[in-house]
Amino acid sequence: MSIPNGVKFSLITVCFKAGEELAETVASVRAQTHPDIEHIIVDGASPDAATRSVLKRLDDGRSVLISEPDRGVYDAMNKGLARATGEVVGFVNAGDLLEAPGVVAALATEFARGDADVIYGDANMVDPHDIRKLRRFWKGGEYHRDNFRKGWMPPHLGTYIRREAYQRFGGFDLRFRIAADYELMFRFLYKHRLRARYVPLTIVRFRLGGASNKSLGHVWKANREVLEAWRANGLKPPPLLAFRKPLRKLAQYILPSAP
Repeated sequence: MSIPNGVKFSLITVCFKAGEELAETVASVRAQTHPDIEHIIVDGASPDAATRSVLKRLDDGRSVLISEPDRGVYDAMNKGLARATGEVVGFVNAGDLLEAPGVVAALATEFARGDADVIYGDANMVDPHDIRKLRRFWKGGEYHRDNFRKGWMPPHLGTYIRREAYQRFGGFDLRFRIAADYELMFRFLYKHRLRARYVPLTIVRFRLGGASNKSLGHVWKANREVLEAWRANGLKPPPLLAFRKPLRKLAQYILPSAP
């Protein structure tokens, strides 16, 4: 069977003690209309019966399953990258959902144009206890490389990258415990100047409550890691970057108008 647009996707889901939320995520991946998706699930050897039960149900040959101890979420993501065979890679963490069944098909059409190594869109940020309740909206916005100097980054879970970029420039740097996604985006887009393009498409619905937003202390640590990401790549961070980045989050509280 010929594949529309000829683009194979590898979607990576990492989890630990996710229970039925993992099943919800997998259902949103399996509902995609694009016919060539490799789904890799990386579980950190979850000890709870609920997650083990879900993994057993999912062991039907339709997903690649890895369940073993890891050193945290970014280590698990790197394990998924090592197993990926698709031309394009994206992440859909356990508990998060692809926004609609046509998301990957739309991205395949965009990548088939051949003018971008990185394509990103928008993201709905929802209540951690009720994925139907929209709390914030992350608008990716048109791409300008210098926006990194203003504290910007594209939404990680709403960003898809050609696998060849990971092969050239590496995966997530485990020295960064909270902001390794920022460091990777910065390294790929700012330092190595990969071609990036924004599409006005809401790609993912993800639950709030990640490590970088748990508390003021975590926010402070994340911003310290953002500064260190510049230095680790041999660049001097702009003045006031640590203050400008959290201020940009205020725009995320402006929710899109209902159609």
